[in-house]
Amino acid sequence: MTLTSTATGRGRQIFAPVSAESVRQVPPPPPVPDPPIYRALLRTWADRGRTLPGVHDPEWVRLATPPAGPYQFGAGRDPRDDGR
Repeated sequence: MTLTSTATGRGRQIFAPVSAESVRQVPPPPPVPDPPIYRALLRTWADRGRTLPGVHDPEWVRLATPPAGPYQFGAGRDPRDDGR
């Protein structure tokens, strides 16, 4: 859908349906390469084994994965309630 305005020009807007054929598909521009200083910084970080932006990090996946096991979530027995 595209946005069009009325003939009065008072800010009233009308949404009109648009067909896919009427919209010209423009390919996205190619990504801009990082400046040399950032490429050098990323290379230094990679050489030291640091986490890099946009790169899969297996350690983060391991740390963010919930623990496996028979854990019970929710309210447990109240330790102050000893049944007396």
